[in-house]
Amino acid sequence: MKKISLKGKNILVTGAAGFIGAHLVMRLLKEEEACIIGLDNLNDYYDVSLKKHRLELIAETAAVSASEWIFEEGSISDREKLHAVFEKYDPAVIVNLAAQAGVRYSIDHPDPYIDTNINGFYYILEECRRAKTEGKSFEYLVYASSSSIYGDNMNIPYRVEDAAEHPVSLYAATKKSNELMAHAYSKLYGLAVTGLRFFTVYGPAGRPDMAYFGFTNKLIEGKTIDIFNYGNCKRDFTYVDDVTEGVSLVMKKAPEEHEGQPAYALYNIGNSSPVDLMEFIEILGEELIKAGVLPEDFDMKAHERLLPMQKGDVPVTYADTSALERDYGYKPSTDLRTGLSEFAAWYKRYYFK
Repeated sequence: MKKISLKGKNILVTGAAGFIGAHLVMRLLKEEEACIIGLDNLNDYYDVSLKKHRLELIAETAAVSASEWIFEEGSISDREKLHAVFEKYDPAVIVNLAAQAGVRYSIDHPDPYIDTNINGFYYILEECRRAKTEGKSFEYLVYASSSSIYGDNMNIPYRVEDAAEHPVSLYAATKKSNELMAHAYSKLYGLAVTGLRFFTVYGPAGRPDMAYFGFTNKLIEGKTIDIFNYGNCKRDFTYVDDVTEGVSLVMKKAPEEHEGQPAYALYNIGNSSPVDLMEFIEILGEELIKAGVLPEDFDMKAHERLLPMQKGDVPVTYADTSALERDYGYKPSTDLRTGLSEFAAWYKRYYFK
């Protein structure tokens, strides 16, 4: 592996106003001395004001940071805009987190998944290829894949070595395509590339389409929450700070060509400790009550409805993260109750102000 110094470098983070992207940018601003360029199109897949809130948090962090922060509004699927960003800032390290997210949304809205996840990622790869060919500053691309690519794989825990050839949603299929495209570009053009398969990420300022956030929104309105597969699900919930620590570690060490193999790597990034969905909901309810988001006498059970499994969903996600621990020392440390407590406290501050 090749060590990558971030000091004094231009680092491009796409999807910078997104959940993981914003938290990663804030971590980099606190820990590095570099120029962080954020790119995001601020689309309305969910409440844009939440994305603007994250940008405000980034600006507050940047104001007391030794690093520089620059934000560009635009989409990776806008080829001219992306090219202009690469030309203007000549990034050395790129972290591509921009994507159309959501398994269920992809069932009825396929177009943005092709536009962003396929075409946009192709444009990212092309800019990296061009930068390397022209002898510019490019050193390394890190990109987001997803645990969704494992589909109906029955091998538990999920290992990167598993075939994962049967995705059960278009979203998952686009992420699998990203992995294949990245490998081809690494092999053909000598690009150093690492893909990260993210498992269920949660925490403050998260995505409203994620279950824990959606549950909270419904509960404060007195509505019933739908629990699929009759609650017989397990998820590898990973706190956002643990995830961004892992991404930061990966950014500082790149794969190298070895024995005819390209400078390409792929890892799971999760908690490696799946939790029963019903236990997760119970702890979420307790922490929302403790934070004052829900009243002390709130009856969680009265607001739960058990339903069959949804299309595109899977009963278990469970990451084998041993390779990431071996190569980068990655070890998540945030327990579920602590993470949900942080989310509940943020929710109270943001929505009850």
